[in-house]
Order: sequence, then C-alpha cells, then structure tokens
Amino acid sequence: MDLKNPFRTPPLLSHQPIFIIIIFFFLAGHLCASVAAAYSIGVNYGTVADNLPPPSQVAEFLKTQTTIDRVKIFDTNPEILWAFANTGIAVTVTVGNGDVPALAKLPAAQSWVANNIIPFYPQTRINRIAVGNEILATSDKSLIAHLLPAMKALHSALKLANATAVQVSTPHSLGILAPDSEPPSSGRFRRGYDRVVFAPMLEYHRQTKSPFMINPYPFFGFSAKTLNYALFKPNGGVFDSATGLNYTNMFDAQMDAVFSAMKKVGYDDVDIVVAETGWPSAGDPNQPDENVENALSYNGNLVRHVSSGKGTPLMPNRTFETYIFSLFNENLKPTTSEKNYGLFRPDLAPVYDVGVLRNQQASGSTSPVAQAPSTIGSGKKWCVPKTDTSDAALQENIDYVCSTKVDCKPIQAGGPCFEPNNVRSHASYAMNAYYQDFGPQDYNCDFNHTGIITYTDPSYEACTYPYQGLNLKLEKSVARGGPVKIWTLAEIFVGLACYVLIMHLM
Repeated sequence: MDLKNPFRTPPLLSHQPIFIIIIFFFLAGHLCASVAAAYSIGVNYGTVADNLPPPSQVAEFLKTQTTIDRVKIFDTNPEILWAFANTGIAVTVTVGNGDVPALAKLPAAQSWVANNIIPFYPQTRINRIAVGNEILATSDKSLIAHLLPAMKALHSALKLANATAVQVSTPHSLGILAPDSEPPSSGRFRRGYDRVVFAPMLEYHRQTKSPFMINPYPFFGFSAKTLNYALFKPNGGVFDSATGLNYTNMFDAQMDAVFSAMKKVGYDDVDIVVAETGWPSAGDPNQPDENVENALSYNGNLVRHVSSGKGTPLMPNRTFETYIFSLFNENLKPTTSEKNYGLFRPDLAPVYDVGVLRNQQASGSTSPVAQAPSTIGSGKKWCVPKTDTSDAALQENIDYVCSTKVDCKPIQAGGPCFEPNNVRSHASYAMNAYYQDFGPQDYNCDFNHTGIITYTDPSYEACTYPYQGLNLKLEKSVARGGPVKIWTLAEIFVGLACYVLIMHLM
C-alpha cells in the first residue's frame, strides 16, 4: 500500500472505465469467497477410545487424503499438537470445564498459554481456544460466572505472548435458547441469561473479532414427522409467518433461531461458527433412525449446504466454518450411538463418504457402499441399483435422471446400452450416469435408498458405463458447457484474479 497516497488508482486499471474496475473487483471477490467456502469443513477429533491410530498418522491422513483443513480437539494433548505442526491444518484446542475458574485471573491465564500454546505455536496452526464446552448447559453458577472473565484473561495473555492470531471463544448447546424459540424469527436467549451473560459475551466477541460458537444438532430435535426435515431431504418445510420465510431443513432453522437471539440483544453482526454437529451411524435396536443412510444423508447434505455459500434464510450468502462430530468412532463412549458418530473407523477406512476424501478414494467403506477389495484401491466407483429394488422404483429413477441434463441416449433404441431391454438394466446405466455427472459423492447414489456403490465396473460388451476421472470431468464439462465447467474454470482462474486484485491494492 502506498502510504503517501493510499487511495491512488492501481496503474494497470488507471485508464479503464470505472464499471470495468467494479466488475473486476466483484468477480475476483466473489471467486475468492467461493474458493474459501470450499474449505469450510472441519472435524472434531475426539480420543475416547483405545484403538485409535497415532496422532502423527492421523495428521498425515487428513493432510494427504482429505480436504479437511481444520480440526477441533477437546484438550491440549501435546502429542496431537506436535503431530499437526507444519501441516497447515488449523487446530482449535479446548480448556477443560474444571480449569475455567482458575483461568479467570491473568497470571493463571498467562501460565496456561505459556504451557499449552507457545511451545507449539506457530508451527502448529492453533487458530482458536475453546474455553470449556457447553458450560451454560451445566447450570454450574461458578463456571458460568467465571466463563467470560476466563475468556478475557486468555485473550490478554495471548496478546502479551504475541499470539494475537489465536482467537478465544466457547461452544454453546442450543439449550441457551428459550423454549419458545420457534419459529426461527422468535429465537431468543433464555430469560435471565440474555442481558446478564450473552450481551457482555457478544460484546467481547465483537471487540475481539472472535466467533460465537454453537453446537446445533437436528439429531436431538427431530421426530418421526420431521425426519426428512432434519436430514435435508425433500419435505414441505416449516413456514415462519413473521418473516414469510419457508425453512426446508432444521439446521437452517436452528442457525436462524440463534441469529434472532443475537439480534434481539443487538449483536447480529458477530460471526457464528458451528463447533459441533453430526448424526450417528448406528444405535440401539429401539433407535432405527440412527443408521448409516441417515448419517450419510445428514452429513453429506450438510457439507454441500454450508460449503455452498448459500447461507440461511435470515443469513443469506454466508459460509459457516463447520466442524462435524466426529472424526472417529470412539469405542469407549458409553452408548451405542455415542460410539458411532465417526466419519472414519480407527483403521482410517471411511464409515461412509460425505465428499471429504481427495479423489474420492473411499477404501474400506461400508454399507451403503459395496466393497470389492480387489479393486477398491483404484478409487473408481460406480452406482447401480440395489438387488431388491422394484421395477416401479427403478422406472422413477430413469424418469428423474433423464429429466436432468444427463445423457440418456445410450439406453434409447439403437444405443449401445439399450440391450438388454429391461428396466433394471436401463436404470443401472442411468443411475450411474447421474452419479458420475453430479459427484461422485455417495449421497448422489442414494435415489431414495435404491442405489448402491460398487467398485466393480458394470460395463459389458459395447456398453461402457461412464467413470469421471478429474481430467475427464474437466474435459467433458468444458465441452458440454454445464455447471461443472463454471466452477472448475473459476477455480483455475481464481488464483490469478485474487493475486492481481491484491497486487494492485498494494
């Protein structure tokens, strides 16, 4: 930046019409934001298990095999912190609830920072300290009274230690909201906490530019009637008559209820981070909705939703830093469902794939992903119908796929995949073509629970089932002019656009 004339026009643009400059800034800013949005997904790395891989192996796996670029841990385990050194992965550490009262005083906070942050920082990219976890839910008056003073003391200690890039916050359960916080526009903090606890806390967040952290779990709020609403599946939605907005998923409704509560005390400008959310992939026999398909539906749709930049009805065009719970299934948790929140098993094989694996190498996946150990290492996957699916359901799949931009000519008369001329064969080709065109993420092979993924190529004779490698996808999308083309080219262009924008602001 030219300090003598900070408002000077960048030389490259000085002779261009003002509208060109505006368009350039808009496009570059929009593309930069969209790339940032693609990396908004983090994971909670819990360790309540006796069979987990060493932290060094976990860090290497996340860095090289996944697109996850941030983790949240529930302590300050030095082995984990050292493991993430020089990986570029951001780490949120946690102060134990019992340690909060002592840290309300600056000397203790300084000692804690000196012991738990400074030895690892900045080699380990510690980006945030979570002071306790869901402290308001404990109803412990001492913990609640010391929470904000501890946050302030740790913030001061970080400044004194020249670690100002580390934020300080605390995660809250949705129990902070009053019981009558539905519809979302009526969301408010619990009476007695709104002005005494949350207004001062949100003022601290505003002053320190740190986020308000929440743990929204549609899993804890759904009923039999609202299951699709909780899972991001098609549903009639919930209408908020006060705003005229219709909510098609419970996650957005919970987020907007928190936003409304913040707005009522005057702090709707404070950023929000989703510290925990998830869905278990297994439960007890009396918990039929705790299964792999629902976990895949919730977490897979969540990843797409929060990464899209679409935001929520009351917070449009916002991308929320979001941490899925959790990284691993943890075998020492007390209940079946608590043991099965993980995206991965301890051997690093995915329980299911929500789209965070690089090159979609979902080795070791379990139901609903079909396994084929001899070919699984290749990472190639196809989508085919389940064996027990009716012809009527398969015909619906064909009708749906062929109503999109997917090319169904190969299964039409004269096409290489027309024979054998039956519904199952045609549906198999159509479902895979859709899966390859729109992903391939596992949730794009769901088809109302009628699809399953295979690692065995279903091609036969002259009928070749499409498989989209990265180069093929780029090549095809450019030729077709479809939606993949827009974002792929944007990603190629964005680095240059952002670089030019920054350089000409200097």
